[in-house]
Amino acid sequence: MPLRCPCPRFGSADALIHSAPRTRPALDRTGRRRRTLGAAVAAGLALGALAAPAAVAADHTGPRGAGADRPTLDTGSPVRVNQVGYPTHGAKKGTVVTSATKPLTWTLRDADGVKRASGRTTPAGIDRSSGQNVQTFDFSEVSTPGKGYTVTIGGKKSEPFAIGDNLYGSLRSDALAYFYHNRSGIKIDKKFVGDAYARPAGHDKKAARGGDTRARCSLKGVCDYRRDVSGGWYDAGDHGKYVVNGGISVAQLMSSYERTLTAPGADAAPLGDGRLRVPERGNGTPDVLDEARWEMDFLMRMQVPEGRPFAGMAFHKMHDKQWTGIPTRPDRDEQPRVLRPPSTAATLNLAATAAQAARLFQPYDAEYAKRCLEVARSAWAAAKAHPDKFASDRDSVGGGAYGDRDVRDEFYWAASELFLTTGENTYRKAFLGSPLHGDADALFPRVSGVSWASVAGLGALDLATVPGNLTGEQRAAVRSTVTEAADRYASFSEKSAYGVPYAPKGNRYEWGSNSQVLNNMVVLATAHDLTGKDRYRDAVLRGMDYLLGGNPLNQSYVTGYGERDSRNQHHRFWAHQLDRKLPRPARGSLAGGPNSGLEDPLSKKKLKGCAPAMCYTDDIMAFSTNEITINWNAPLAWISAYVDDQER
Repeated sequence: MPLRCPCPRFGSADALIHSAPRTRPALDRTGRRRRTLGAAVAAGLALGALAAPAAVAADHTGPRGAGADRPTLDTGSPVRVNQVGYPTHGAKKGTVVTSATKPLTWTLRDADGVKRASGRTTPAGIDRSSGQNVQTFDFSEVSTPGKGYTVTIGGKKSEPFAIGDNLYGSLRSDALAYFYHNRSGIKIDKKFVGDAYARPAGHDKKAARGGDTRARCSLKGVCDYRRDVSGGWYDAGDHGKYVVNGGISVAQLMSSYERTLTAPGADAAPLGDGRLRVPERGNGTPDVLDEARWEMDFLMRMQVPEGRPFAGMAFHKMHDKQWTGIPTRPDRDEQPRVLRPPSTAATLNLAATAAQAARLFQPYDAEYAKRCLEVARSAWAAAKAHPDKFASDRDSVGGGAYGDRDVRDEFYWAASELFLTTGENTYRKAFLGSPLHGDADALFPRVSGVSWASVAGLGALDLATVPGNLTGEQRAAVRSTVTEAADRYASFSEKSAYGVPYAPKGNRYEWGSNSQVLNNMVVLATAHDLTGKDRYRDAVLRGMDYLLGGNPLNQSYVTGYGERDSRNQHHRFWAHQLDRKLPRPARGSLAGGPNSGLEDPLSKKKLKGCAPAMCYTDDIMAFSTNEITINWNAPLAWISAYVDDQER
């Protein structure tokens, strides 16, 4: 049974609803949701028998699909554009929802209403993802910078947008600030985040039962002791910290910096010392690495110490004993904190990220880099000694399960990072001998190029870009797999009326679909860095259009960006919809996005019959469509940096 909401404004029935557990189902190798949702999701769905709370925010779910009994709700203008804007030199496209089957006239006007361009739309027929009849338009020829542009079609005006350079610099900064906001074990200072978001440290040694400094490991045959596993980032809407989710997240933050060392035109300055909102600024280390170190320190604390059973492995996760009630500020959480069993997947996440950290921190803190490499080596050895210690899909009381029984991808990733850092042949043989090596479909699944459950692509991307001891032929082969996968995602974008580089099998949008879109964009952007081909860059830009309003819902999924932005994502502290004294999600927070599964009571009731890309509502209790989490904001930060570089 989940905890009741600590806020007295709810009665008993409502308290149960508002404390409904949040969990993400496990994924298989392709990124698809497994059939087994786990106990926490089942418990949450069971609450659907109770009356769902009324939505506070306007519903943005969308128009009726052709021939289907679907929700009919307000989506604003039928003219869909990127509500932030378009780079001066790059693709500028949009979509209009219309019953017309013949071309229509579009007109671009500036903020003063002066006509700047016009043309004819291109009929695209029924968009399978939304059930909408749509037409597309292209104004890429326009390169005059300005704010307040709009496109009008048939008397209907789009949301305003800009054309210009440096449109995404603030998004990069805000997306990265998300991680400081969600740090565990440290005071969040108002001078970095403002009064509304400042808070005392959560789960530090002053917390109930010592918080994360005395987390209990009580598992028969595994452990019976307490560990200091303080620090790190709260994973998502809850107060849990998960190694496999933290692994991909910290890797992508480090990779956003490592890309600036290898990619043509990449600019390291915005990630440098004194540029981000972190308390470590001014220490001579790039701020993005300071933020990554906060998580890396936690991940290394999760390693089982010498002299204990399974020494060298990493505990899979840690969180409250029961699901945290909502809303609950971290410093007011009084639950016991528990460690869950070590797993091979978590251990290899530790090995991979620690190896990557070792090479990136070497110029700034050689002793820390040495320690990271020692941890990486010991974690690799422990995983080799225990290659089949799998996390359970059913371990979902108090936190997400993150079950994973296929760790070939984790072995590939860890071997790749250890090889790039050490150049040692043992690790080269490990990834070259993997059944995944050279198989673009295995390294980069169709649904999502990488995900917490499919991380081999992280290794392949680094092998393709980071200097190392690969032969020319080996490097070319890895790069070929990257471009092969990018070609697939580019084709998805080109075939989509909304330009989205995402085409799940069966047209089923998954939990966190927006992160899957972004991770496909990371592959595309890397291919562009490697080849310079505009096709890949244009697909990335179209992906940004989709995320920032150019989608079937006319919804910007990033808080603070666009006229119709998500503002009520699922979070324990950023819970203004439930308690007006609490803040909304901070600027730069990415909503999970459409999810055909509707795996929470509110979405299940409110969105019944929705077309796949319409299965979203901006409500704090719609946790299966409107959650926020570190491994969704990490690729947002990576891509924002890439796009900002294209504008320079």
